[in-house]
Amino acid sequence: MVYPTLWRASRTPAWSGLNRSNFDRLFDGFLLGRDTESGSAVALSPLVDVHESEDGLNVSVELPGLGSDDVKVSVENGILSISGEKKREIEEGKEGTDCHLVERRYGRFQRSFTLPRGIDTEKTSAKFENGVLEVTLPKSAQAKAKLIEIK
Repeated sequence: MVYPTLWRASRTPAWSGLNRSNFDRLFDGFLLGRDTESGSAVALSPLVDVHESEDGLNVSVELPGLGSDDVKVSVENGILSISGEKKREIEEGKEGTDCHLVERRYGRFQRSFTLPRGIDTEKTSAKFENGVLEVTLPKSAQAKAKLIEIK
């Protein structure tokens, strides 16, 4: 198993001809959420699932470590927007602790989705529980499929 290193060796390893810097950038990009070009942390982008049922859409967003006060949900002009900020808790003045590695992401985020026609935005609801935001977007009565009786 490959583990990320905390410190880089000052000497050039014998296998440096394999272009280790390119390998490191790819590794950082896939596993550590780093930009493969600059090596800096990429923007926080929460994972989302969207499910459609006969009654409407259900959007589930993973937001671990956040509370309902840290997140804003809005629907405007047919666009659902979910935004917020994950703040880093820094313990200042505590002796005997040094940070060697930070892989968790912090900062502002926003996800936006264009809604299909037939969503009743006035009846949109949201709940936040156990780090998961659930947004329910019901379909309007006109958008629901109707069974037409043949006479």
